[in-house]
Amino acid sequence: MNDRGREPNTSDQELIHAESAGINKELTDAERLARISEELAHGFSALADVGPAVSLFGSARTPADHPRYELARTTARVLGEAGFSIITGGGPGIMEACNRGARDAGVTSVGLNIELPFEQRSNQYLDVSLNFHHFFTRKLMFVRYASAFVVFPGGLGTLDEAFEALTLIQTGKTHHFPLLLVDSGYWSGLVDWLHDRVLADGNISPGDTELMEITDDPAHVVAVVTEGARRQAGS
Repeated sequence: MNDRGREPNTSDQELIHAESAGINKELTDAERLARISEELAHGFSALADVGPAVSLFGSARTPADHPRYELARTTARVLGEAGFSIITGGGPGIMEACNRGARDAGVTSVGLNIELPFEQRSNQYLDVSLNFHHFFTRKLMFVRYASAFVVFPGGLGTLDEAFEALTLIQTGKTHHFPLLLVDSGYWSGLVDWLHDRVLADGNISPGDTELMEITDDPAHVVAVVTEGARRQAGS
């Protein structure tokens, strides 16, 4: 270890800047690999029996009195009533609403929290609460144990998760994996841009814009997710 630079704010920063003189080195590469391995093993063990599940995403900044909060809660509840456990990032806002909906339905409510430079509190509606040092280990848990992604309005983190799933679907890494964007007023501009600019410039194929679907209807979410899970089971 050295004391030439400043202390890293997070484990991801320490890992990414491990070759930089500007950040103090807290771990050796062997220790970093051991931590990553332990984090993956802990996630695999904790979620092994979660059963059919859906990962839901959205802004941590959405207040409980916002219509989107209630929409997220309702969507999670009806997914739970259809037999799906609910997985979120474990924080406030939309994540809390979805975990709360899982509680309403009496299904397993999972929160996958992440170490951040600023504190992100876990919400109070979690049955299984895991804390991750690294975004990439956390992302694997979101995908591995989910039959679908349901994405509510959010910021950069939400967009990151949505495009992560979209890329996995587009490259054939996962099959029959629904990606639903809930709230047409929020998402339609993004999808229009993908079609009018990215597709028009030849940077994606025509079918790529059909790999996700916009909806405002929780019942439609359940229908699409259920069909996707059925097809996954047979693939």
